[in-house]
Amino acid sequence: MSNFRLIFGFHAINSRLRQNPDSIKELFIDANRRDQRARDLIKLAEAEKVRVIACDNSRLDSMVGNRRHQGITANIDSTRQHVTIDDVLDTLSEPARLLVLDGIQDPHNLGACLRVADAFGVHAVIAPKDRAVGLTAAVHKVASGAADTVPFIPVTNLVRTLRDLKQRGIWVIGTAADAEQELNTLNLSGPVAWVLGAEAEGMRRLTRETCDQLTCIPMLGSVESLNVSVTAGICLFETHRQQLMGIAKQ
Repeated sequence: MSNFRLIFGFHAINSRLRQNPDSIKELFIDANRRDQRARDLIKLAEAEKVRVIACDNSRLDSMVGNRRHQGITANIDSTRQHVTIDDVLDTLSEPARLLVLDGIQDPHNLGACLRVADAFGVHAVIAPKDRAVGLTAAVHKVASGAADTVPFIPVTNLVRTLRDLKQRGIWVIGTAADAEQELNTLNLSGPVAWVLGAEAEGMRRLTRETCDQLTCIPMLGSVESLNVSVTAGICLFETHRQQLMGIAKQ
């Protein structure tokens, strides 16, 4: 099985260039794209000594199929992963947006969470090394490419990692059905790390106690809980919305 995979789209490739440029073998871009966004990306790639290949849009279509590539794809070495969360945080020029998964064991749930993370611009997904699923073949399949575009960082001690994030000024928010404060009342305009627990048990006790804030999603129906990836999508969308509003006001 080849260690090289294709990623596509400006967000995914910009993130990869800023966070792990050595993993990029070559970058393909539509020769007709001459807009500022494309020029900035090419400039960044050249600064990182990444080979840039101009080609027809039809070639890009054949490489990635019917998926929306935005005129750009990259061939990456998927075995070259980030080592620590610092590798990601030290490159950011915008508020951190992190997803922390405490003990997710179902590969379909992890794959779906990675897709949600990619959709809403998460800078990294963090999970414990033990008692949790890793990046298995099943996870890659469900993630539909997001396992290669969003840094996945397994850590030995999740509580210690959360404390380190707090030391860096990141607000750590856990989701819990019994939390008193609802999602829609939170200020999410700054750096945020969302912490979601396992499918049935939720967050472990020490993880929960380490959070700065606990919140719940207002539920109008008879269902008492949501799938972890659905919860992640709701929380991350609200974060994305508020951070966009904060940028617009500047």
